[in-house]
Amino acid sequence: MILLFFFIACNENNDDCCPIIEIGQRDDLIIENDVFKISYNELKEQPNWIEYTVRDFVKVADRGNMDFYLEKNIKTSDDNDYYNNKWDKGHMAPAGSFTDSWSNLAKTFSFVNCALQVDNLNRGEWRELEEEVRSIARTNGPVKVRIELKFSNSSQVLETGATVPDGFYKFLTFSDNSKQCFYFENDNTNMNWTEYEINCN
Repeated sequence: MILLFFFIACNENNDDCCPIIEIGQRDDLIIENDVFKISYNELKEQPNWIEYTVRDFVKVADRGNMDFYLEKNIKTSDDNDYYNNKWDKGHMAPAGSFTDSWSNLAKTFSFVNCALQVDNLNRGEWRELEEEVRSIARTNGPVKVRIELKFSNSSQVLETGATVPDGFYKFLTFSDNSKQCFYFENDNTNMNWTEYEINCN
């Protein structure tokens, strides 16, 4: 949905006023490249969902000092949303799963692939599940991943404008078409990642 906002610009004497129409933010902007497909919400400055596939690969690239970058003509979160707080720039499509080329690795550092994620979750059980998915892909074939971000009427909105997700659903589909599903509250983790598994139905 595209929202239209109207602003009236007038000269100092209020003689010749004219409307200036600006295109507002989109709540379901589809972005697709060689790494992921994302539905992005410019109103929340966060993804709605993302899909990608993890495959066995040979590592040729290293993230080094890479940092997230803004996309032209897409309103996303930015460095200000992550400054001096508990929120990590959480990769949705993980950098570690796309080091098969410098181009693919760089794509994961777009702010469209970034979510406000509690640091303890991002660096803890979320990361460990990502590593498990890579291990499965190496031994059993490609794993399709879909992540859905959960928002509610009570989701926190930062002063900088971005909305903090309440949690993250992660749906895994394996090469034999079996599935495994998880839900993580956007909070400190106090269990092993296996204990966040939910019924896929």
